[in-house]
Order: sequence, then C-alpha cells, then structure tokens
Amino acid sequence: MPGKRWAAPVLLALSLPLLAPVSALTQPAAASTRAASDVPLEEINATTTQVAFGLRRPTAIAAPDDGTNRLFITEKRGTIRVYHPDTGLEQTPIIDITASVDESGNERGLLGIALSPDFATSQDLYLAYTALPDGAVTLARYRLDDARLEPLLSQAHSEHSNHNGGQITFGTDGNLYMSIGDGGGAGDPFDTGQRLDTLLGKILRVDVSRSCGALAYCIPRDNPFAGVAGARGEIWMYGGRNPWRFSVDPANGSMWIGDVGQGRWEEINHLPTGRQAGANLGWSCYEGLEVFDQTQCRSDATYTKPVFTYSPHTGGCAVIGGQVYRGKQYADLVGGTYIATDYCYSTVWALRQNASGGYTAAELGQTPTQVTAFGVTPAGELYVVNDLPGSLHRVSFERAKPTCHIKYTTRTWGTGMTVDLTITNTGTAPINGWTARFPLARGQSVISDWNTNLTQSGDMVIAANADHNGSIAPGGSVTMGYLASHTGDASLPSRITLNRDTCAVTR
Repeated sequence: MPGKRWAAPVLLALSLPLLAPVSALTQPAAASTRAASDVPLEEINATTTQVAFGLRRPTAIAAPDDGTNRLFITEKRGTIRVYHPDTGLEQTPIIDITASVDESGNERGLLGIALSPDFATSQDLYLAYTALPDGAVTLARYRLDDARLEPLLSQAHSEHSNHNGGQITFGTDGNLYMSIGDGGGAGDPFDTGQRLDTLLGKILRVDVSRSCGALAYCIPRDNPFAGVAGARGEIWMYGGRNPWRFSVDPANGSMWIGDVGQGRWEEINHLPTGRQAGANLGWSCYEGLEVFDQTQCRSDATYTKPVFTYSPHTGGCAVIGGQVYRGKQYADLVGGTYIATDYCYSTVWALRQNASGGYTAAELGQTPTQVTAFGVTPAGELYVVNDLPGSLHRVSFERAKPTCHIKYTTRTWGTGMTVDLTITNTGTAPINGWTARFPLARGQSVISDWNTNLTQSGDMVIAANADHNGSIAPGGSVTMGYLASHTGDASLPSRITLNRDTCAVTR
C-alpha cells in the first residue's frame, strides 16, 4: 500500500532543519518523444466514472492483451478478480494465493501484478506480495493454466510492515522491473536507501524469461552493478523511500516514478532510457529537493533531481504514480501527458514536458478518495482503483474553459517582494466565497497580506476571501496580495487553483 503516514514520522520530518545541498542534483534529460497534445493543461478536466464496486482493498490493475478486454485487479488479501466491461466484476477470484500472503498491517499483502509479454499464449503472470510467515517482499511467477505459484526472488522485510513497494512491470526491453521500499519505519532506520548490498529502497531489473545458476531469473549483463563486489546485481536504481507506483512509457521506454515522502515532500521522477541505469534518487540524503539526513550524503555522489514535488500541506499524504496517456480517445487533449494522483488529497496531477526541456504541471480535477493504483488497457485508456470502499473507475478527460484567470503584478528588491493577484471570474456563475491555493518558491515566506485571509504552511499558501470581497460576479475581478521575503528566488507561483479549479495565469 502507498504508506499513509504515521503521526510520528510526520512530526519527525517537520522538525528537521533545512540543510544546504551537498552536491548538485542532476536534471534528467528530456525524453525523445514530445507531448502529442498542445491543449493548455488548465483547459483540461479529468473525470472518473465508477464501473464496478465490491472489491476488497484493491491494489493494482493489469490488462491482458489477448483480445478479451478483461482487467485483472489484485486485492490486498491475495486474490485477483476479473472485470469485463460487458459483464462487470466476477465474484469468484480467478487467482487465490491467500495461503501464501502476509496481509498483516496496512501496507502488506498482494501488491503488484505484471502480465508476461507472451501472456496470450503462455498464460504466465507475475505477482509481488509480502509472504508468510515474516512479510518478505516476494516476486513470483503464477502459471494460470495449472494454478501454480513459483517464488523467484525474496527480500527480507520483517522489522516493519510499511514501505514494501511492490510495483512490477515489464519494460520495453522485455525485462521485469520491480520496486521495493526502504524497509519501513521512519527516517530510513537501516540506511538502506544509499546502500548497494540490499534490495531495500531500490528499483530492480531482472530477466525472468530464463534462470541462471542458483537464481530462478537472470541478472542482465548491462545492469549497473552486475558483478560489482558488495553490490546486488539486480539493482537498476537506488535511493528510493517507497516507490509504490512507477510506470514505463511504451512510446520511449522512459520511466516515471512516484516516490512517497517522509512528511515534507512527495516527488515524481522522470528518467529517459539513457539516464536510468544506476540512477540515485536521493533518499535518505534527500527528500524531494531538500536534504533530509546529512549523514547519508556524499560529496562524490550524483543525485537525480525529481521533476515535480509537492508538499503534503496541500492535504496530500502519499503520491500515487500513474501513467503517460497513450490512448486514442483523448489523445487530442492529454496525449503524451503523465497523469498521477495522491492517496489523501485525490488531486489529478498532470505533467507535460515543455519546449524548454522542463515540465509544466497542473491540477486537472479529482479522483475518488484513496486511489491506490492506475491501470492502462492495451488501447492506452486509463482506469483507477480506490482502497476504501473498493471500486474500479474509468478515467476520462474533457476540454473546459478555465473558470478563473490570474494576473500578477509584482515588485522585487533585495530579499523582499510584493505580489498582487487579480482574480477574474471567467465562468458563467457567480463565485460566492473563494479560496486560492498556490505553492511558493523555495525560500519565500509571507510577511503580511491584504484583501485576503492568508495562511502559509510549508511552501503552500491558502488565501481565502476577506469579508468584503467574497463574491465575484461573472466577468468580475478582485485583487489580493502579499509581502514576502525570499532567499534569492523571487519567482511567482507556477500554478494556482481557485476553489480547486485550475486558473489560467498571465505573468
């Protein structure tokens, strides 16, 4: 499971000082395939439609490319249910490995599923789960034709029940990739993120099409630590905290990783094929862009910079990594756009590479509460499952003109800045009571404000209307502003929502 935080880890994270970075973080090079859609993200809404209910804590989705239009949905207890758009959700599981699964605690259980590239003929699929009796994170092959479970790889994980990872997927190279969390607890207590002698805190890459010696799989020769003394050859990337959900873009082989944070930052990493092998995602030296544990930092290390971070002060608690949309139905809107969400805040995050090689981010709406995973059909269409109450939802997109527009007026000097925001209602209905939310750049802190009731928590500003300007008629505007200090970065908010609707912005 994604790892809804305990109170203690959050308090621990918030009590840590912000330390100076020990070395520059590298920005991954842009992937070769550009976004197919040029519709501005603020003009796109994401919606979901419930198509099935009655699932018991679903954790992952897989879609066989065998012409059946089925979806396989894993349940935490160790069962897999089949959904078909014509006949609905089957009550009897197609697979039941509950006798092998340790589902104790909130985050243990059957966690991931990947279908063999030749599933239509072999009927082989792969499962990630925490195994009885001690919660070891396990990768196994399941032969559907004779209901046979074959454990292939196991990583001990007995001390804590959280941070198991459990995402598995096949890459465009035919190898299987798997994530395992850092061993749980809080603050990387075993310092596993930066160690190479353990599979904890890693993304693995193995060849499951054959066996090698005593291994039930093979370690690809071009794995970055294959044959390196003292290192596990299965490691593809390291420095993960709990990379609960990652995906491979079938168009270019790039990998998108949602890594659940400690309490300050949720992060998304994007690595093209040439920058994946041996990449260091930073934990527990870094959490997001901030140093978390100075003792885990090395001056000779190169850390991969996340392409997007957000603060749990939005109301979020655990990033749920998603998929790049490569379907046909909504290609004109979100083709080539990465879609993710958060377990608690339910925001639909959209990330798109821009012409300068950076990334544009926006909120496209909300998913149902407590989404645990995305799934993609062979045709490229998206589904999500949510933990409680346990439902399956189809994801859709529509174009809609933004209902708000923001124009900034700013003045900067030394270590100070003033920002005025003119908020215009571009919709057709009056706005009676408004709340604007936006992140500040690192190092900015609000000193005072006007025409609003403003609070700052971490990087997030929540600005509600004052008594005299709570109503905005269609076409009407109100102005609010703030005085802030900065430590060198006087940039303006990169995104802003009004009552959780994304606004168009003029700088």
